[in-house]
Amino acid sequence: MAATNTEVDVKMLLFLCFLTFILVFIARIYWVLVRRQDLKKEKVEKLVKTMIVMGSGGHTKEMVTLLTGLSSYYYPRIYIIADTDNMSAEKIKNFEKENKYEFEQIPRSREVHQSWSSTVLTTFKSFLFSFPLVFRHKPELILCNGPGTCIPICLAAFILKVLGIQAVSVVYIESICRVETLSLSAKILYYFADQILVQWKQLETKYPRTLYCGRLV
Repeated sequence: MAATNTEVDVKMLLFLCFLTFILVFIARIYWVLVRRQDLKKEKVEKLVKTMIVMGSGGHTKEMVTLLTGLSSYYYPRIYIIADTDNMSAEKIKNFEKENKYEFEQIPRSREVHQSWSSTVLTTFKSFLFSFPLVFRHKPELILCNGPGTCIPICLAAFILKVLGIQAVSVVYIESICRVETLSLSAKILYYFADQILVQWKQLETKYPRTLYCGRLV
């Protein structure tokens, strides 16, 4: 039986509504990408709820060193560690001492020597844990410096920003070990993070969207 004019009109209206939603969503993503915050011009004069993604080994040591130079305005703090990381929680405890803080665990995106093909699934699993976590805490700033664990967290923050739920600034600090090229995590976040800080001048020259900040560690 042929569809009536009313049925055709309803289907056309639903299609136009769906198309409009897709176009608006794409426009919103573009707006968020081109309107990245210039954090260099911001002067912090109030408490900033800060989420810090800890790595393991050298990444954790670098992050703790970076945090020693951070002002007291960057509180409260929520630390994110991988569920297989048994050392970072103790380092956080020793570093914060009497300060109040929280820490959360999420599945690691990629274990050492894990095949790249399986990384897609483990990263997706990590994201499923990360999104509700970021949504619940609604941080104003996310700091990360290398581990793959930061990718799902930053992706969750980006989605919250696109949806207009929370304006989260993402700052990625590249490891001092990266002298000539960016790490994979930095390359993934290159167009999404509000700021990527590098510790070698040649990296800023090679990657214009980065900012050379000198030696931080």
